[in-house]
Amino acid sequence: MVLASASPRRLDLLARIGIVPDAIDPAEIDEAPGGAELPAEHARRLAAEKAAVVAARHAGAIVLAADTVVAAGRRILPKAADADAVRACLKLLSGRRHRVLTALTVIDAGGVARHRLSISIVIFGPLTAATIERYAVSGEGIGKAGGYAIQGAAEGFVRALSGSHSGVVGLPLFETRALLIAAGLSLPHG
Repeated sequence: MVLASASPRRLDLLARIGIVPDAIDPAEIDEAPGGAELPAEHARRLAAEKAAVVAARHAGAIVLAADTVVAAGRRILPKAADADAVRACLKLLSGRRHRVLTALTVIDAGGVARHRLSISIVIFGPLTAATIERYAVSGEGIGKAGGYAIQGAAEGFVRALSGSHSGVVGLPLFETRALLIAAGLSLPHG
């Protein structure tokens, strides 16, 4: 099994269900949203493209790819490149509801692609300017979709979550497990 991601969080999440990939091979594709692309379409497209690129390099392997998008309404929030982007994301998310969409694509050894989309609703409590500043300078949100990492200090911002916690982290384990079993992977926990 090949994981088409360099994310240490996805690797850790797979380990929780007893899976250690045989290889890790990030796809390195352009992840910019297309024109009027909606968040779900964007996440699905990127997961499918990542899986296809990596499957072409690993014929006969099971390939797992994922993409996580944080959306406020129809707006796709960026992966925060720096502390300023983290600040902007948190100001937008403060005191409001947003969606975290993680799309999965698994391509089996015969080349058949299967897809799933996990949608979670996250509600942040109001964040003070000082809280946003401390989090932004901590560096934890840099490189993360929406400018935060729910598995870190930002979990303290979450007033409510409906959906998959692991999906918000970046790999919804229920859907991942189902897709891998359908692709023929034998899992240690059945």
